[in-house]
Amino acid sequence: MINHCIFPVAGFGTRFLPATKTVPKELLPVLDKPLIQYAIDEAYDSGISEMVLVMNEYKLAIKKYFEPFPYLESLISSSPKIDKLDCIDNIIKNCSLNFINQTEMLGLGHAILQGKDIIGNNPFAVILPDDLCHNEDKSVMSQMQEIFKENKDKCIVAVEEVNIEDVDKYGVISFKSSSNNAFKVDDMIEKPSIDEAPSNLAIIGRYILTPDIFEAIERTKPDHNGEIQITNALRELAKIGKVIAYKFDGRRIDCGSVKGYIEANTFFSGLDSR
Repeated sequence: MINHCIFPVAGFGTRFLPATKTVPKELLPVLDKPLIQYAIDEAYDSGISEMVLVMNEYKLAIKKYFEPFPYLESLISSSPKIDKLDCIDNIIKNCSLNFINQTEMLGLGHAILQGKDIIGNNPFAVILPDDLCHNEDKSVMSQMQEIFKENKDKCIVAVEEVNIEDVDKYGVISFKSSSNNAFKVDDMIEKPSIDEAPSNLAIIGRYILTPDIFEAIERTKPDHNGEIQITNALRELAKIGKVIAYKFDGRRIDCGSVKGYIEANTFFSGLDSR
């Protein structure tokens, strides 16, 4: 039902300098697997096969990561280590990987807009690799697909409760009603102050978007930083009842910060040792 997923990966990851001077943040490993692999695995496991990576010209290492490496493969072909490459080979063999160069980084809305020609008139997913999500059962994107099956004309955004003092870091929703962790959104605000926040339900890096989001993005004015925020484009659709927020089951770790990245490695090492 959802065949495409956009991965915005053009940012320079300056919080992780000097490591990200040459290594894209999305290739930083959590244990032995990079963030981008977790993100693409989540999309693939939810039934998506068309992957659209919006990157910049300096991050070609991401593209190389998803290409065969015959010399290395022959070197370890008779070793159990060859199984370590199965997750990459599975994506190479079963998915279409599209790489788009974003020449200017003007916000998440602008990054998503770069995929318009590939997406066409189809609903699609967006996964931000910085938000590493884990669930023992169904992934966050798989859960969202189930919500979308019943609401095919609406955008679905993943939300979680955050401390009220942290609302200024997120897009925050206002809602009319809720049922089974699904909220009918009537408004949303990008990075509100505590006084402005309509709730403590914050949007995280998982979306299912209908194709009319592209026109909404094109109508969205840049913010004071010159960036086009996806929250502001979604707000237009929310006001006409076309956005549902889903409070997902699972754990999200913000790997966009050094603290969160360390937390993710600690958390997954615990799972790995069970």
